[in-house]
Amino acid sequence: MVNITHKNNTLRKAIATAIVRCSSAQTIEAVQQKKVPKGDVFEFSRAAGLLAVKKTSDLIPDCHPLPVEFTSITYAIDGLTIVISVEVHTIYKTGVEVEAMHGASVTALTIYDMLKPIDKGIEISTIKLISKVGGKSDTKKIPFNLQCAVVVCSDTISKGDKTDTAGKAIIEKLQSYGLETSVYDIIPDDAAAIKAKAISLSEAGKDLLLFTGGTGVSPRDSTPDVIQPLLDKEIPGIMEAARHYGQQRMPHAMLSRGVAGFIKNTLVITLPGSVKGAQETMDALFPQVLHVFAVKKGERHDS
Repeated sequence: MVNITHKNNTLRKAIATAIVRCSSAQTIEAVQQKKVPKGDVFEFSRAAGLLAVKKTSDLIPDCHPLPVEFTSITYAIDGLTIVISVEVHTIYKTGVEVEAMHGASVTALTIYDMLKPIDKGIEISTIKLISKVGGKSDTKKIPFNLQCAVVVCSDTISKGDKTDTAGKAIIEKLQSYGLETSVYDIIPDDAAAIKAKAISLSEAGKDLLLFTGGTGVSPRDSTPDVIQPLLDKEIPGIMEAARHYGQQRMPHAMLSRGVAGFIKNTLVITLPGSVKGAQETMDALFPQVLHVFAVKKGERHDS
């Protein structure tokens, strides 16, 4: 199965439909009056559809098992047509569109099975996904350009003893969200250098400034120690989300002391110096954190 361990749990919803066409008005009447010999068509098929939603991953090899937290199966009759609608919700790392379609399919097949003794012209058609929400693909892009800067804080890298990998990984992540990095700098892990860089880039009008390196426990001033006093407005929830995400994957994530907030109009976020730590923090925060720029502009981007 596809690796989804890097994803966040989010509310996912999907609605799918299926159509069952009968060949006579007498069949529809029998369904409505609950006179079908095999029993109550809607209740039997609803039970089958609910079971199908839950068992999707047992039958579709590449589907992940997931917690189904809501399922609704409803029916609408239009002439000789029964329209089945299946809505499924979960809070998980992957969507439920296949679960909704599987539920609609089995519901339709159950109706077919129950009606075929009294109607030889039953047809099933148009099983399709109507809508889905939640997850990365549903996150609306920020409708304006953002000026991004990435700064690597490392004595060894700034001296040329090592090659930067974390900063480049961050730039790649930004590109995956449609964001270009206009500034990429490597500076010593030094309080004065970090402070000067943060102030100069905020004064230059950068929208997003990402520091990597110096977020762990250290006897000397770290990047967060330097950045925090400079913040005009700290946003604690950003780092709370990052640490929660990291703690689920690596037990030492609790030791990260990253900070996030605004210096003037620049959102500054401090990231770990390791490639894995930086990538995981990016996965934890992006693209959802970009919503802060829409909020600052007084716009809403609700999913």
